[in-house]
Amino acid sequence: MALFVPKDRKSLFRQFLAGMYDAVVITDPNGYIIEINARAVEHFGYEQDDVIDKHVSLYIPGLAAEVVQRIRKGLEGDRHVLIDANGQTKDGGKIACEVAVSFIDLVNPGDLVFTIRNVERRREMMNRYRTKSNAFQLSPTALFGCDRDGNIRECNSAFLEMFGIENIDEARTHVFSDFMCDEPLSENFKKALEGETTVTGIVAENDGEDGEEIEITLAPNSHGRKVNGVVGSILKV
Repeated sequence: MALFVPKDRKSLFRQFLAGMYDAVVITDPNGYIIEINARAVEHFGYEQDDVIDKHVSLYIPGLAAEVVQRIRKGLEGDRHVLIDANGQTKDGGKIACEVAVSFIDLVNPGDLVFTIRNVERRREMMNRYRTKSNAFQLSPTALFGCDRDGNIRECNSAFLEMFGIENIDEARTHVFSDFMCDEPLSENFKKALEGETTVTGIVAENDGEDGEEIEITLAPNSHGRKVNGVVGSILKV
């Protein structure tokens, strides 16, 4: 039977670094670089030979020597410190980063590990979400979203105004049928849960006056193939 021969620690450590999703920069206690992983090369453009003995501020300009020392003091009471920062690539580009700093005894006691996560994609997604959210609220068309049981989960200001509701918390105490019980809307709600989009015109009754014509669109609120609920719009024609 073949004997299991463990690899040396240095080899295992390098394999671990190579497999990390985040950029990893290991420094001495003063912030001077000892080791980096492949993701750090990918993110910042510097090869390892370019950065050995350079200060970590090469990657994160905000991490000047005095800042690193303040972080070290903060680490004495905590297992890690988490900071938001802007990284800088070799070609001068900027990267939004989330940096976790912790201790490691690699070459010297008190060496530092900077685990750097590129959050550009997350920030871009959040900006897109805010843009969509703002557009949702500013739309003059009443917009809403329900779960599969018809409970109102989201709605905009136009929806609140249309139905005389004070705020979103009050709206969430209602269900779809509280506002839209006319046929064929209940049937259209079921169709939306099955993946179909419907557009229906109805006449809303007003006290002693001609009714208003309203166009109601219902559509599935999908995530991949799963329908999580129904979204809709109510437009006065």
